[in-house]
Amino acid sequence: MDMKREQWASKLGVILAVAGSAIGLGNFLRFPGQVVQNGGGAFMIPYFIALLFLGLPLMWIEWTIGRFGGGFGHSTAPGMFHSLWEKNRFIKYFGVIGIFGPIVIFLYYIYIESWLLGYSLFALTGKYAACATSESMLGFLRGYQGIVVNEHFSGLGTAYFFFLITFLLNGLVLYRGVQGGIERVCKIGVPLLLLLAVGLVVRVFFLGTPDPAQPGNNVVNGLGYLWNPDWSALKNSRVWLAAAGQIFFTLSCGIGVILTYASYLKKNDDVALSGLTAASANEFAEVVLGASLVIPAAYAFFGSEAMADIARGGVFNLGFVTMPLVLQKLAFGNLFGFLWFVLLFIAGITSSISLAQPAVAFLEDEFNLSRKKAVGIFMVVTFVLTQPAIFFLGRGVVDELDFWGGSFFLVVFATVETILFAWVFGMDRAWTELHAGSDIVIPKFYRFIIKYITPAFLLCILGFWLVQDWLPVMLLKGVNPADLPYVLGTRLGLLLLLAVLALLVRQSWQRRKQKEGVHAA
Repeated sequence: MDMKREQWASKLGVILAVAGSAIGLGNFLRFPGQVVQNGGGAFMIPYFIALLFLGLPLMWIEWTIGRFGGGFGHSTAPGMFHSLWEKNRFIKYFGVIGIFGPIVIFLYYIYIESWLLGYSLFALTGKYAACATSESMLGFLRGYQGIVVNEHFSGLGTAYFFFLITFLLNGLVLYRGVQGGIERVCKIGVPLLLLLAVGLVVRVFFLGTPDPAQPGNNVVNGLGYLWNPDWSALKNSRVWLAAAGQIFFTLSCGIGVILTYASYLKKNDDVALSGLTAASANEFAEVVLGASLVIPAAYAFFGSEAMADIARGGVFNLGFVTMPLVLQKLAFGNLFGFLWFVLLFIAGITSSISLAQPAVAFLEDEFNLSRKKAVGIFMVVTFVLTQPAIFFLGRGVVDELDFWGGSFFLVVFATVETILFAWVFGMDRAWTELHAGSDIVIPKFYRFIIKYITPAFLLCILGFWLVQDWLPVMLLKGVNPADLPYVLGTRLGLLLLLAVLALLVRQSWQRRKQKEGVHAA
């Protein structure tokens, strides 16, 4: 007998769950780094353009496809894509990316998430208090990661301990299900992380001018750096591509997570306003809180040039290097450092559980497994697959996982689902489905945007990549020769994972056909 499908307990629950999926390390770590790396205020113009023409349409597309597919008993992209285009027997295999992508991101995301748990305790106990410069704080981070051996760490033991705790916490939340686990955690976690972020932003705004010898380095000028654009930077295509990529990353679009979460809605549950609300909550966390917290603080203590140098050194440097240095200079610095990393850990865990859910839901729906068995299989498999990201962090493994799972396939998946929704399913049917049970009416010009602008935008991104980067990436240009075996091994592993998931989709469809045959008889 088929398992009873799970559902959300409330509208607020699903909005907070989707918002929790989107509000993560991208808001408080990646976004400030992207702004600084791409010209400060110049980045914000293409960012908001990408939000209006790419982010919001994709949010509505995914909420609508998810609810529609859920009505056919599907919680993942293969089944949903088949529901949109029943006559095409191959389209479900494109949906494999909607399971593959979240798994790949989960494999390294959960390890980075575990650093935040460790650092929250380091902040409280003053373990990194002796690090007074960017170089020494970066050395602390690399020692923790096991990349180097120094006076702080002699190996990976400490990092692995916090990884195990974080991994088990994720498993516990997933085990308790959609309502009892994911929804409950997000109902508590999302308001709490927003409250912590507001508190830290208020404290940063009272920094004023930390160094009287550098009167230009202050919070007000830091905000000016964020909101005053350098118009000449808009001529650089890299800035536009980076802005589009950040919108994907921050809204969790093109991954498959929103499809799964929306599948637990009832037929006439609103998706138009709910999608807009979840996106708005994420943008508030990212633009109003994330950028207004990290950038003004870093600017006030280091100035624009030094801040840019730190950001260019790595996407996590502002969060793991600059912010600890800033916060420990304040009164009660240990407490503020603890709150900073707890904030990030909560944001991380609400995102990582969402990355796990598509694979768990696939096992539940297509193989009729219990929640307990599905979560058990997922946790065992991903625990094994996570090890290369931990032990070979400095060998390019995480960069490979991030590029294929969190960048390339994300854009491919979004392109496929947009064309399916607007052109195959049909814009008239799509618009009607989007507004079924809706509490708002979306402006009609978004019909044109969803059908023409969004797919054109996505195809341009893919086209730029194919012209500029395809050959160098495939030929491993710029990869350290010592890292080649690890990078090649990672690519081979990803191909194998993709093939296994495709075989599982094929097997699940054969099971469905057999069931339909039995029922027909």
